[in-house]
Amino acid sequence: MDIKIIHNLFLKCKSIAIDTRKIESESLFVAIKGENHDANTFAKEALDKGASYVIIDNPDYFIDERTVVVKNSLETLQSLAQFHRKYLSIPIIALTGSNGKTTTKELIHVVLSKKFNTKATVGNLNNHIGVPLTLLSFDSTTEIGIVEMGANHQKEIEFLCEIAQPDFGYITNFGKAHLEGFGGVEGVIKGKCELYNYLSKNNKTVFVNCNDNIQIEKSIGIKSFTFGVNKTKADVLIDSITANPFVEVTFSNCKIISHLIGLYNSNNINAAIAIGSYFKIPNEAIKAAIEDFVPDNNRSQLLNINSNTVILDAYNANPSSMTVAIDNFLQLDNPKKIAVLGDMFELGAESLIEHKNIISLLLNKKATIYFIGNYFYKNKLEQSNMHFFETFDSFKETASQLKFDNSTILIKGSRGMALERFLEYLK
Repeated sequence: MDIKIIHNLFLKCKSIAIDTRKIESESLFVAIKGENHDANTFAKEALDKGASYVIIDNPDYFIDERTVVVKNSLETLQSLAQFHRKYLSIPIIALTGSNGKTTTKELIHVVLSKKFNTKATVGNLNNHIGVPLTLLSFDSTTEIGIVEMGANHQKEIEFLCEIAQPDFGYITNFGKAHLEGFGGVEGVIKGKCELYNYLSKNNKTVFVNCNDNIQIEKSIGIKSFTFGVNKTKADVLIDSITANPFVEVTFSNCKIISHLIGLYNSNNINAAIAIGSYFKIPNEAIKAAIEDFVPDNNRSQLLNINSNTVILDAYNANPSSMTVAIDNFLQLDNPKKIAVLGDMFELGAESLIEHKNIISLLLNKKATIYFIGNYFYKNKLEQSNMHFFETFDSFKETASQLKFDNSTILIKGSRGMALERFLEYLK
């Protein structure tokens, strides 16, 4: 069926879904095959729950005139999103990078929302399925769209750009994330720069952090809007940044006191300031938006539990984000410091050495460290302040006997480690 006809059906619907557990009345259900299930089998259930139409790619599950049979449901979803993006013809900002994507996206969203009806990626729907769903959540009332793009291998960002066709782009940083899929740090840089390639080819605009030499080098020749700390040639000048633990940023005689912790979050704030400035958001509105933003979902949350201050950063981890989190943690004032650190995943052949490097950062430091996970355990050392556990289950007994008071506690690890479980032992 022609994509324009499918788009007309989509416009008659109030929402789109790929999960029957999230079906809303008058929605469009797209049946996508997963590793462990075939969503075609749920087509009738979707209609029974109130969907107006269902898209399937297995004619055996045809129900009635509300059923649209296509060759490939996933490809149809992607084509529909691309068509819808052209149909709306609104400015779209694409965002990628090794660390800080989601926080930066949320900051840009709250800043631009001070002036525009802005919609952004919900959660981390940033892959070949999430990006189309994000684009299809934009409607005729949306004035600016923000699309987060994740990737763990080459050509993924290139593919997502062809769907989203962004007018603006920002790469948060180039770090040691998904090394296994990208084939090393140089592969990460090449993969993320697929966003720059798209923007350059289509004469679009890139936002550049002048304190990042890779961004400066890779964006040469592309139309750009720049920002930087003490960079006099930048379009937006950031005068100062501090963090103890909350990040404070000053620009244009405007001081922002955020709810974000760690100097590593300053670049995320600075990017939101710059993009807000580009879109003519008044400084006081930028300040209010950032100061009102409170992180959640285990991302750089500051929790007060009994007499302890907990830095909960257990959403994800890679060598770059782990390093900056530790650096920030070590410079905090409190002399009683505890770190609970979990394995970092998707590092491939670099896994053991990268975990060893993290351990080395904490040698002879005034902090008690609990390392949890197979990779850390394989690098275990005999150090009085370091304790190694192969799994979280093996850590439980020790955790139940620990007594913390007046301590600053950092909790960080990859999502699969689910280190937020440690919180119950602090209560």
